[in-house]
Amino acid sequence: MALSEFSSISSFHEALYAGSTTCTDQVRYYLEKIARAGHLNAFLEVYETEALERAAALDARIRNGEQLGPLAGVIVGNKDVICYKGHKVSAASRILEGFTSLYSATAIERLLAADAIIIGNLNCDEFAMGSTNENSAFGPVLNAEDTTRVPGGSSGGSAVAVQAGLCQVSLGSDTGGSVRQPADFCGIVGLKPTYGRISRHGLIAYASSFDQIGIFGRNIADVAAVLQVIAGPDDYDSTAAQQEVPDFQFRPSHNKSYKLAYLKDALHHEGLDTEMRGAFTSFFEELEAAGHSVTAADFAYLDYVVPAYYVLTTAEASSNLSRYDGVKYGHRTGQQDLDLAEFYKKSRSEGFGKEVKRRILLGTFVLSAGYYDAYYTKAQQVRRLVVDKLSEILSAYDAILMPTVPSTAFKIGEKTSDPIAMYLADIYTVLANLAGVPAISVPLRRHSNGMPFGVQIITRQFDEVNLLSVADHVMQMLRTDRSKELNCLK
Repeated sequence: MALSEFSSISSFHEALYAGSTTCTDQVRYYLEKIARAGHLNAFLEVYETEALERAAALDARIRNGEQLGPLAGVIVGNKDVICYKGHKVSAASRILEGFTSLYSATAIERLLAADAIIIGNLNCDEFAMGSTNENSAFGPVLNAEDTTRVPGGSSGGSAVAVQAGLCQVSLGSDTGGSVRQPADFCGIVGLKPTYGRISRHGLIAYASSFDQIGIFGRNIADVAAVLQVIAGPDDYDSTAAQQEVPDFQFRPSHNKSYKLAYLKDALHHEGLDTEMRGAFTSFFEELEAAGHSVTAADFAYLDYVVPAYYVLTTAEASSNLSRYDGVKYGHRTGQQDLDLAEFYKKSRSEGFGKEVKRRILLGTFVLSAGYYDAYYTKAQQVRRLVVDKLSEILSAYDAILMPTVPSTAFKIGEKTSDPIAMYLADIYTVLANLAGVPAISVPLRRHSNGMPFGVQIITRQFDEVNLLSVADHVMQMLRTDRSKELNCLK
């Protein structure tokens, strides 16, 4: 079997344990693809020697008849905000350029314990702040479908690495849609679990009450397999949930009829692309024809979620990023004869990019005396309303369906001069982060412009089993529809 035919982790493992391939073959295959796709700028660093050595050790264990972990030989890409001991981590920022991590994130430790192979670290928006991956200090990532378009952000490198077949799965982080939105733009699967389902230990903080490590893959089973390994309590993270990790390795029966809702205000929002609105309406009709219930639900707070999100996340960012001062580590200005205050200002001004500076300034403003109650307190009140209303809807339905983004991937540079328009593009994704609920984006259709777009599925907190089941059913249904279309064309 050719390596390119491995459509899933399970099919790779079947060939691996049958002796049809090896971990070393797998690593070499992906290294060759990464080398050919350098123009996409997805990887900041490739761990070629280390990956080959780890693969050789795994192959030796297989020959010796040893039992390997559940992700044996699986090639994983890692977003450059997740620490890996002995490897550089920069959050795609000059202020951390050249910094080597002193420890590994809990998620990375669990992947390695499951015998996965980390093949490299992936480009992203600086400190995970952005929706296009144009804010990286190391240049933009290009969408493999159309290199004139953005891949989405902030986890653009992680999405493109899976989209272009440069790794089997990858890790990203999702603070306001940074896994789901690039997954949508790149036509792949992107999961943001419940807040606390995966430990944040070793994830460079942007906004601590929103950040969550997420997973990219080509199918639900692969994403579920990774979630099974990296989820669970962690003594190093007090916000990591103590809930028992259920079995995500489901084999669902698709005979079940789901009770689904869509947010009426989301579907009919003026910002949603007209062609995409029609596709969602048609898809909901297909679901009903297949025996599911799809009902419109009112959600009156949609236009408030983006302002509330940016007030709260920038406030948290201004606090989290205060540690980068040029003294303890990272970039330090070379200018001499400065007093301490000027030294801090110069180091931070040189080290941080434009978007990060914008968000630090905004966050500092909303926390300042005289404005705290008007902005930060009010945004917390909106967050509470959002949580309560979403909980009310989810208590009556198996899942909520909605667009992941209001448009397909836009052209590089198209929105860089208008940060407000850029922020408003997050209107459908920030909802899940405000409420801390799990959400996933799965590919739905192709636009007439040739670009893919997906559907977002949201469920109750810690209900990832149901979320993955609904998502798997949707993908199976869409796969059947596409097969029928292809047969009609023959």
